Amino acid sequence: MNIRLFYHSLLSDWNHGNAHFLRGITSELLKRGHDVEVYEPRNGWSYSNWIRENGRQGVEEFKKTYPLLDSGFYDDSTDFSALLKDADLVIVHEWTSAELIKHLGDLAKKHPFRLLFHDTHHRSASSPEDIEKMDFSGYDGVLAFGQVVREIYIRNQWVKQAWVWHEAADTSVFKPVAGAGSEGDLVWIGNWGGDERTDELMEFLIRPVQKLGLKARMYGVLYPEEARDLLKKAGIDYGGYLPSCRVPEVLSGFKCTVHIPRKTYTQSLPGIPTIRPFEAMACGIPMISAPWKDTENLFRADRDFKMVQNGEEMTRTIEELLQNPGMASSMAQNGLETIQKHHTCSHRVDELMEIYSSLSAEPEQVHTNSLSN
Repeated sequence: MNIRLFYHSLLSDWNHGNAHFLRGITSELLKRGHDVEVYEPRNGWSYSNWIRENGRQGVEEFKKTYPLLDSGFYDDSTDFSALLKDADLVIVHEWTSAELIKHLGDLAKKHPFRLLFHDTHHRSASSPEDIEKMDFSGYDGVLAFGQVVREIYIRNQWVKQAWVWHEAADTSVFKPVAGAGSEGDLVWIGNWGGDERTDELMEFLIRPVQKLGLKARMYGVLYPEEARDLLKKAGIDYGGYLPSCRVPEVLSGFKCTVHIPRKTYTQSLPGIPTIRPFEAMACGIPMISAPWKDTENLFRADRDFKMVQNGEEMTRTIEELLQNPGMASSMAQNGLETIQKHHTCSHRVDELMEIYSSLSAEPEQVHTNSLSN
């Protein structure tokens, strides 16, 4: 099958968590013999920052980890009709410009390929007016990364059909790394997030680390000077930008990690954990999470990870986990088992093929066979 993907970036993961999932899905589709081409905007903001911060080193590291992956660039002069002349399935990511979203939809009305919109962000809840401006009239439906997002699209009648398509781990890359060494007690990977989670980072990470006197490190971008000062005062190392392909080795070098969702997800989009828990569990590191509602039962509560409700409980649980290696090992193994059984990119490609098959069926069969429940 000829599959064409339009995303913000395949090459760069700078402030771009979706790169993990896109790379894993693309790799799996290629492994199954599909003809897959990925396109991203020339000089996109993530790619531009990635090149400025890493130069050729970042490109070489990407190629070493993903030798079969590459991306084409598009701009105002691109002939999109020519790019899609042989396409069977086209997927357009939510970070694509509204103008291109409409243009690709108009092309779908004239050509036989199936066209899906992929939403992995919180804009449908936080800025619905942005989504309302998009023209989905040429689209077959939406792939939503959580049930609550799917329901928003259906309730607002933005599309005719929508399916839940959760993110997942690329277990060909994200897996436990033997012999990674001991780098410290606790590691956290994520961007600072500004007003979306500063208070939560203080309560669930910085203060517990400081109180327990842990050897800890935080990685990510967009850390303002005041944030770096906070880490320094708490005795936490700041590692800066961490390429996605290095995440497994880093996670494997620490004893535990924590998950701290942004306010938008905990308040408006329950059930969506983002990519970080998938990454942590796939790499076999025990994880403790600040509160979020696993409304879709993706994981096994208190087995795959530990949920806490406040900073004091986080402090106690981290201490217990570090003092009880058997408990930590059991939790890590449980989480890894759940990822391997339910949440790999291979599972998501299976789901995507089911969705495509339902769209290729007779009209009266589509609703019956759809995964949009």
